[in-house]
Amino acid sequence: MGKQDFQHQTRKGQPFDPSLPIMKSVCNVICAAAFGHLFSVEDKDFLQLMKAIQMALEFLGTFYYLFYEGFPCIMKHLPGPHQAVISAGNSIISFAKKEIKQHKENQNLHEPQDFIDFYLFQMDKSKDDPNSTYDEDNLAHCIVDLFVAGTDTTSASLQWALLLMANHLEIQDKVYMELEEVFGSSHSICYEDRKRMPYTNAVIHEIMRSKYVLFHGLPRKCVKDVYLNGFLISKVQNMDLSGFLGFKLTAKFKGSTLM
Repeated sequence: MGKQDFQHQTRKGQPFDPSLPIMKSVCNVICAAAFGHLFSVEDKDFLQLMKAIQMALEFLGTFYYLFYEGFPCIMKHLPGPHQAVISAGNSIISFAKKEIKQHKENQNLHEPQDFIDFYLFQMDKSKDDPNSTYDEDNLAHCIVDLFVAGTDTTSASLQWALLLMANHLEIQDKVYMELEEVFGSSHSICYEDRKRMPYTNAVIHEIMRSKYVLFHGLPRKCVKDVYLNGFLISKVQNMDLSGFLGFKLTAKFKGSTLM
């Protein structure tokens, strides 16, 4: 994670805040998925990207964000902190477009390796479709969504996981034993391995259930009328999933030990 992030290790036995190293790591994983490569966490461009993402995330919790969402045509002409956030958002888009340009210069449609490659492949397939929405601007904004939606939520979940595991050493020991039993000295791990680790998988799900990072999701609409358990969900209705109700029905989650 970088030389500076490990300076805390020289203070043996002393508390430290893991939030920034975790956020950098999560952001870099998104870079790997979207761009196909990692950055040094001391890289100037990467640090600017992190700063822009943090600014955007902090803005989402302010009243200015509500005004901007409600009256964007007016707010974009008025002074305020939202102007700096608009600039930060543009810098993230520029960062994404720079990566897109590099991918196009070294494009191999037959062996896509990352999100940009697969998207460019889909763009090429649908280039003769007049109704296609696949274009470079949409790709850049999709990458922005990955960073803004994924960085903070994943970082918060990992921080809760660290805290809960530190406070429940017996569970931490069981997870460690299962990992050792399944992997031993091997350093290779993939998503399918979760089927071989039922206890660890259950712990991860319980952490995310008991310490969910969002009270509710963003509004969604169905593309057509849908019946669910006898109830009609119309395609014209906005739907919003309540995390509080869905994850806190204790009758459905008996025996929880991480609450």
